[in-house]
Amino acid sequence: MTRIKICGLRSPENALMVAAAGADMLGLNFYPETPRYVAPAAARDIAAALREALGSACPTLIGIFVNAPAADVQVIMRTVGLHYAQLSGDESAETVQALSPLAFKAIRPKTAAEAQRDAERFAPLAPASPLAPALLLDAYSPKFYGGTGELAGAGIAAAAKMAAPRLMLAGGLTPENVAERIAAIQPWAVDVASGVEAGQPGIKDEGKVRAFIAAARAGKS
Repeated sequence: MTRIKICGLRSPENALMVAAAGADMLGLNFYPETPRYVAPAAARDIAAALREALGSACPTLIGIFVNAPAADVQVIMRTVGLHYAQLSGDESAETVQALSPLAFKAIRPKTAAEAQRDAERFAPLAPASPLAPALLLDAYSPKFYGGTGELAGAGIAAAAKMAAPRLMLAGGLTPENVAERIAAIQPWAVDVASGVEAGQPGIKDEGKVRAFIAAARAGKS
């Protein structure tokens, strides 16, 4: 079954709704330049509310970081109680290695050849756990570190998946297209943020969340 990550949560109430809807992973964004940024203290409150309400059924909590020093990532992970760090900037293999085995890389390749090269470089450094992705693939943008709403090409995704079977697919996913994308690419997981929002960034719409999860569960993997 394809796993589902809902990313960019900013309140305990919204996070609890998303968890109750069936998300496997929740993403908390610590990049200050995004409208979905959440301060570490607020993220700690979100994580505490989830654990208090759900206990061992709490979804996997993933922090999104962009070009943050490894030491800063480690501090935030401990403060919040995150399971994994998603490195979505221009981080080097050495930075990923410094955070091993609790970090995985997000890539935004322009071509299939670039996707294969990046996947071969970063996937071996990812967590070995079957509950964690080896790599996240997002659509290429020359200006933004994800969140563009653009779709990654199927050929690019296929090239990345060859080197990273536990591939998480992001970029432009919605309740309307996620089943088709899963059938075409067969990713290990899918990741959505803006595609399940209705207005304010970081606030997920319950109807869209439930529709996305239902569609993803119906997709072939």
